[in-house]
Amino acid sequence: QVQLVESGGGLVQPGGSLRLSCAASGLIFSINNMGWYRQAPGKERELVAGITSGFSTKHADSVKGRFTISRDNAKKMVYLQMNSLKPEDTAVYICNAVLGPSSYWGQGTQVTVSS
Repeated sequence: QVQLVESGGGLVQPGGSLRLSCAASGLIFSINNMGWYRQAPGKERELVAGITSGFSTKHADSVKGRFTISRDNAKKMVYLQMNSLKPEDTAVYICNAVLGPSSYWGQGTQVTVSS
């Protein structure tokens, strides 16, 4: 049974930082492509950042230079370092794992950027 469990969300002031973590179990983590998505109220889910099994990364234009995705295969973890946070980054952040036709989702962690 595949499980993805996110942590690290919370309330932060504009300009602040947070580090999100996603712990994976029940899959061969090293061969999965991993990603972070976010969904704000009334908006569609969007890809924030992705990292392949070969450690290639991509980041949405809206977060480039501010967010960084990384992974630790030994710990079966994927991270999202978020700096210079803006109110428009407020959303539920959701971890995703993909291997071929299979896609798995976590429950998400709330990030709120507000003064």
